[in-house]
Amino acid sequence: MDSIIEQQRGYHEELERVEDAMIKENLRKKISYRDQINSQHYVKQLLERATEISELLVESYEDGDELRKEEVQSVSGSNEFAEFYRRYKSLKDYYARYPADIQEPMQFEFLKMQEAFESQSEDVQNLVTFTDEEGYGKYLDLHECHERYNNLKGLEHVDYLTYITTFDQLFEVPKEKKNNDYKDYLDSLLKYLFSYLERIKPLLDLDKEYDTAKEDFENKWSLGTFPGWPKDAGSALSRTGAALDLSAFSSSEELMSLGLDRLKSALMALGLKCGGTLEERAKRLFSTKGKTLDQIDSSLFTKTKTGKGHQEGSDRNKEIAGLEAQIYHTSELLGTQRSQTRENIERKLARTAEELEEEEEVEQYSESESDDDGEEGVLYNPKNLPLGWDGKPIPYWLYKLHGLNIYYDCEICGNYSYRGPKAFQRHFAEWRHAHGMRCLGIPNTAHFANVTKIKDALSLWDKLKDSKTKERFDSDAEEEFEDSFGNVVNRKVYDDLRKQGLL
Repeated sequence: MDSIIEQQRGYHEELERVEDAMIKENLRKKISYRDQINSQHYVKQLLERATEISELLVESYEDGDELRKEEVQSVSGSNEFAEFYRRYKSLKDYYARYPADIQEPMQFEFLKMQEAFESQSEDVQNLVTFTDEEGYGKYLDLHECHERYNNLKGLEHVDYLTYITTFDQLFEVPKEKKNNDYKDYLDSLLKYLFSYLERIKPLLDLDKEYDTAKEDFENKWSLGTFPGWPKDAGSALSRTGAALDLSAFSSSEELMSLGLDRLKSALMALGLKCGGTLEERAKRLFSTKGKTLDQIDSSLFTKTKTGKGHQEGSDRNKEIAGLEAQIYHTSELLGTQRSQTRENIERKLARTAEELEEEEEVEQYSESESDDDGEEGVLYNPKNLPLGWDGKPIPYWLYKLHGLNIYYDCEICGNYSYRGPKAFQRHFAEWRHAHGMRCLGIPNTAHFANVTKIKDALSLWDKLKDSKTKERFDSDAEEEFEDSFGNVVNRKVYDDLRKQGLL
């Protein structure tokens, strides 16, 4: 076991090398957007390791168990030479028992880690998972949230392109429609946006962004300026959604001019007793001017509707508004990806004239064939297009968009053919390809991505084995010793000189 001082030295060395690796990675030129995201995730891993090492160093220097203090005293006391030779003897005994246990320098470990990260191809260097629709962080995938939005009662259904443009315009949703289902929709939308933001910007301090959004929301809510909610968020009238504004009235006599029915509706909106004469109603309603629900006399409320229920409703409204504030702030951080998503959808919706003609031809033949043969007739499919969810051939433009007209053969899978680039890329992690690699005696690692020929796979495996053999530590050539004159020689020369008595 290493001494406390040696452990601290190792922590300091590793911390310096981690910081150096982060600097080199930040200075490295990133070619593609995929490379930029992977680089940020790689730096985040190094940053987390640096934080962990720093915590270990702080704990070690605090020396709660006083082991470091005892070790410092043992190596700096009057018997420091005896302690030195004792430790030297323990090292010799250990390596005499385990001569092959040679620790590789930490510098080599970091060099290999950096080379392994940079040598991976762009297709397989995926440090984070994205859906096909997200295009490795380029676009948003809000199809599930769009479906949940269209399932909300009382809201107008919109298409996906419109939803991408307006999903953060929550202030246009009527207040009476913001119920528990609406709150669940906000939770799912916010959960996806935060997850997406973590994947494309791993170095962003999300806790700080969350605190900023929360502080801004609290200020606007207290001032009554938060969009989509009543202006006077702290008054009794606004909390219950009363339409009557008492600020325009200076006395109860002025309220009497509104009539019995108008005063009754205002009192019912507040949950107050609405009986009595015109004068009694006016005085009762005017007594609530400038007061919150807690400040109103409890004897004025009806038995079935108390101020406590209104307070709970206000807390629920504030919780929903807080979710909306976080969505507003998060959508601002994703402005670039949002515009790219909108452009990508518009590009997919656009078709060339040739593709439109071919699609119309296929649909026309399909309709004519179904009219002649009925439901039991065979669909007309001259181009052998795949069938969609409705049992009919998919559109020709979609067929070409996904590259389903291209077949990829894999000799390792027994000359199995895969239709389209997605299926071809996916099959490298499936059982058939893994079984073929296992039969060849080759591990199915990222080095063999896009390798489909048996000859190529065996040749690459031989090169990898040769490189691993060259990287092994050769004690005779690489282990260094120092003679009595200060000359540094390798192990073989040192042993020869020692046997001849020339040291």
